[in-house]
Amino acid sequence: MGHRSLYKSQGNGGFTRSYTFERQMSAGSNAKSSSDWLDGTEVPQSRTIRAPAMRTLQRFQSNNRSRLSTSSFGSIQPSSQAGIGGSYMGMVEHSSRAPSVRSLAESSHHLQDQRGMEMYNGHSTLLTQQSGGFDDIDLPSAVKYLIATDPNLQVLGAAYLQHKCYSDSNAKKQARSLQAMPKLVKLFNSPNQEVQRHATGAMRNLIYDNAENKLALVEENGIYELMRTLREPDDELRKNVTGILWNLSSSDNLKDRLARDTLEQLTDLVLVPLSGLGGSGVIQQNPSEAEIFYNSTGFLRNLSSASQQTRQKMRECHGLVDSMIHYVNSSLEVGKSEDKSVENAVCVLRNLSYRLYDEMPPSSLQRLEGHRRNNGGTMTGELVGCFSPQSKKAREHYLNADIVTFTEVSKDPKGMEWLWNPQIVGIYNRLLQCCELNKHTTEAASGALQNITAGDRRWAGVLSRLALEQERILNPVLDRVRTADHHQLRSLTGLIRNLSRHARNKDEMSTKVVSHLIEKLPGSVGDKAPPADVIVNIIAVLNNLVVESPMAARDIVYFDGLRKLFYIKKRRDSSDNEKSSRAAASLLGNMWQYTKLHRDFKVVRTSLLWGPGVEPKGARARAFALENRATQMHPGTPLAQPLCLCLLKRWGHPHGIIPLVAGT
Repeated sequence: MGHRSLYKSQGNGGFTRSYTFERQMSAGSNAKSSSDWLDGTEVPQSRTIRAPAMRTLQRFQSNNRSRLSTSSFGSIQPSSQAGIGGSYMGMVEHSSRAPSVRSLAESSHHLQDQRGMEMYNGHSTLLTQQSGGFDDIDLPSAVKYLIATDPNLQVLGAAYLQHKCYSDSNAKKQARSLQAMPKLVKLFNSPNQEVQRHATGAMRNLIYDNAENKLALVEENGIYELMRTLREPDDELRKNVTGILWNLSSSDNLKDRLARDTLEQLTDLVLVPLSGLGGSGVIQQNPSEAEIFYNSTGFLRNLSSASQQTRQKMRECHGLVDSMIHYVNSSLEVGKSEDKSVENAVCVLRNLSYRLYDEMPPSSLQRLEGHRRNNGGTMTGELVGCFSPQSKKAREHYLNADIVTFTEVSKDPKGMEWLWNPQIVGIYNRLLQCCELNKHTTEAASGALQNITAGDRRWAGVLSRLALEQERILNPVLDRVRTADHHQLRSLTGLIRNLSRHARNKDEMSTKVVSHLIEKLPGSVGDKAPPADVIVNIIAVLNNLVVESPMAARDIVYFDGLRKLFYIKKRRDSSDNEKSSRAAASLLGNMWQYTKLHRDFKVVRTSLLWGPGVEPKGARARAFALENRATQMHPGTPLAQPLCLCLLKRWGHPHGIIPLVAGT
């Protein structure tokens, strides 16, 4: 999406990984499919402490040593913090970057063996003793420091929590039980910027891969405080905030609430300005801004895989879709198609195009569909003047209506209109051609195209023909089909399946796609087969072409597809193989309608039954004639199964003899 890799079945035949492929499959040419990308990634934790927390420790020890020589210790009060805070803030300004945990540990060895003590609520506690760095602080002490009046102690407590909770799940649980979550939330909007940085950095690690802590943050009004903090001009702080939002969005139960409470502000504060949409039109990001934008698009990527309600809210959010489109388009123009934020943006567009025609506003759908089709998607019986709907004049009328609608829709798209605008097809096509390394981006682009070309809607057909005839999209798509990556193959073959349904010239499409698709099908036990849903997609493409193109059937035979289809048809050892078997049987049945192919069927069946190049004679020839008769019977025909069993008993062929074509 989070392309976290989770696999779970969906109620209507989809599969969840980093995307969901949803399909409604039939063996004929009326199958429809669409896909979306469900993400649940979390932005990586911060291994480094972003501000110099170790320097805070060193400075705190230095001040304690000074106090040991001049006065006794008092309790922590506002009047005792000015000296430490002033010198600490001076040091922060000269820090170019935060030290790693390792460098913190190494630098701590240079500290002299000196103990510092401080009174906290009347109790003496040891602070950063000897050379241990954080070793002399524990979680309870760190949590107490969060509510100290001294900002340096607040920084110290938050820095320790960030360090301790980097990879320690028990520490995260203990911190929650010590009520660290509400204390950190209150520091998000502290008047001290370093406190803000450390508090948000600690929270980022606390919630990483911890559902309970995420929920605790939300319940403590954390989303509201985060959005307040996002308005701060500090890039380090904004990186932490957007990282927290991304991590929160990986929890399915929080997505709808996050969408409700964050989308408008995030779009206005981050997406529009950093995508280049709101200024000169050119993307101008420093490295920190690039990370902020990346975190934000990762957050949107996760949200877009949530409910229909959230998808619709995202589509309707002013500036959101425009920002994604503008960023992708601008990145393509400057040769940055491999950019990770481009990947996130395309994944968002893919998810928002999921079930688009079912979820778009009725007025928009009516504009796209016109009066050409009824609610069921079939041609209406309306007459055009005195011409029937099937006449040449009527077809010309509908074609002209398509052109008028196409021209109107293409003008100045805004917001969600981009999702079905003809220009979006060109953007996805450019991604398929330009993006060579980032397979997730190309998978998302082909999945988005699959979504907007799926189904029986008039506009799905219009965009399919646009992709085929104007964008010439088949060549880049077929280049991608050579991949061995199953996830890309799912979306690519799903797209070709949709295009094959809507193509005007099935013969021309057949000459381009049949050889590439047959190559992906298994033909024997040792062949490496793609997943069953990819096989089903490929067979559905071939079926869509065969029913209208004798050339497609001929090419399937020429490229050894007939033998592979018989092999797939025989594989029934699992539920997935059962689906591909039924699809292959249906395609074989349609190919059998071309009488010129009967001899090829006979040759393939002969080679499968008796071995390659063997011509049965005598009794075998008579048995083969009976087998030919059996293959043309439906399994339910009274004579079919007894005949097959008789032949099997007579010849004992290991493959068995079952009806190979019709009705299976």
